[in-house]
Amino acid sequence: MADLAAAPPRAQHGWSIGWGDAGPFLALAALVLIGFLINPDFLSANNIANVVTRSAFIAIIAIGATFVIASGGLDLSVGSMAAFITGVMILFMNWAAPSVGTAAIPLGMAVALVTSIACGLLNGTIVTIGRIEPFIATLGTMGIFRALITYMTNGGTIAIDRSLRDAYRPVYFGDVLGVPIPILVSLAVALVAAYVLYRTRYGRRCVAVGANEDVARYSGISVARVRTLAFVIQGACVAIAAVCYVPRLGAATPTTGLLWELQVITAVVIGGTALRGGRGRVWGTVAGAVILEFIANLMVLSDFVSEYLVAAVQGVIIIIAMLIQRMSKR
Repeated sequence: MADLAAAPPRAQHGWSIGWGDAGPFLALAALVLIGFLINPDFLSANNIANVVTRSAFIAIIAIGATFVIASGGLDLSVGSMAAFITGVMILFMNWAAPSVGTAAIPLGMAVALVTSIACGLLNGTIVTIGRIEPFIATLGTMGIFRALITYMTNGGTIAIDRSLRDAYRPVYFGDVLGVPIPILVSLAVALVAAYVLYRTRYGRRCVAVGANEDVARYSGISVARVRTLAFVIQGACVAIAAVCYVPRLGAATPTTGLLWELQVITAVVIGGTALRGGRGRVWGTVAGAVILEFIANLMVLSDFVSEYLVAAVQGVIIIIAMLIQRMSKR
């Protein structure tokens, strides 16, 4: 009874698609058309594959952020956490490689997942048990994670062991039936996340908590448990993104993941998730991540705006997206 009362219309209708859901995909289609008119090479198979592959990291992390934001939270630490997890993973693999060889790769992935989940649990615990605003709590852990990766690298770079590079490369550069592996991983994460958010009791409770915390609590929902689990999901998504990201550059640096939090939040908002909570759009988030990467790619292929202003453009996009949400709510 409590779940039924707390479930918002979106959760009850499951996979139904309305005009609000279609908005990000219409914007993506329009962007593709504009890109082709500006530069026909924009729609080349290689360019599209490269752009969508690069967007996979942000898409995976943003899917986790969809749960956090839909539940009424916010995580500013995802970029720093990704850098920290990448550093921990590479250090562990380099340490284990002389003993176990390439088996260090799956072991390193497991270490990354456990560590990242622990980081997400830390964020969730600080927010729920410590009763600190998510913005402040994750701003603090953002500084902690960034300082840790800087300390681990001594301000330099942690490179993956040479004996592991060839074995690990296919995770980013490989493909299955012509589809790059990072894209397949991001789609798999999106499918699981969409099922959890739209079809499970936890998904309904997550959205209900974000919509109205007091009503959810009176309905018998453990607000602290729901929000903490959302941060744990965020941590798991950061780990998956880090696992796919490591073979791309083969190293971790203090600048790894810099400003990813801006891209993640922008992708979530573009995708239709309400920044104040109460509404989550998993597939819209994926489309939002692709839109951001397409825009960055267009800035490189065209001479209209300098590619060094990508972050500025993303900042403008998130402000416009918030204004649109505010106007549509009115």
